[in-house]
Amino acid sequence: MDAWPFHHLVLRTPRLELRPDDDAGLLELVDEALRGVHPPEVMPFGVAWTDAPRERLGLNTAQHYWGMRATLSARNWSLNFLVRLDGRVIGVQTLGGADFATNREVTTGSWIGLRHQGRGIGTEMRAAVLAFAFDHLGAQQARSSAWVDNAASLGVSRKLGYRPDGTKRTARRGRPSDEIRLLVTREGFHRPGWELAVAGVQACLPLLIEEKPAG
Repeated sequence: MDAWPFHHLVLRTPRLELRPDDDAGLLELVDEALRGVHPPEVMPFGVAWTDAPRERLGLNTAQHYWGMRATLSARNWSLNFLVRLDGRVIGVQTLGGADFATNREVTTGSWIGLRHQGRGIGTEMRAAVLAFAFDHLGAQQARSSAWVDNAASLGVSRKLGYRPDGTKRTARRGRPSDEIRLLVTREGFHRPGWELAVAGVQACLPLLIEEKPAG
């Protein structure tokens, strides 16, 4: 049995290849983060990780993804798909599940380098993991969230069929800000005009879907 079957898992869209993170790919991801993820005057993330000093940002980024990989279990997992365009890592698309076998619900989060934004890539990569979750993992719904002023993220959610599901007030850079919660169901998912190609999923399922005891 392969100890880490995720290194065989791959999702392909017309432009992109998504694979769970590995060490070589993380180094490319760090390089992209250091080139810039958003203008300094805005903060699109719930955790302001990009505010770290430049000399710490790379190590913090790598340690974050190493930690998520190390603690993966069928009860609580996050797959951090490195997103490649023309063979180079340009960002990351996360898909997570907590008690997934019972809840059949996933969450998503993502970022891509600032130089690659505005080309529809964010929509394409989130559509990829939603199609994967609904069609290959048996998810019934997916959740996301975004600050009220994050027009790009909210636009992606609208395109893919998410509906507002309440708000939450959270501190952002020390100031209160409203976060919009979003929900899309399998039936409400606005599918793209292309088919997702998936390979290597079967061996990964026992690590993502906890088997229920008989009886």
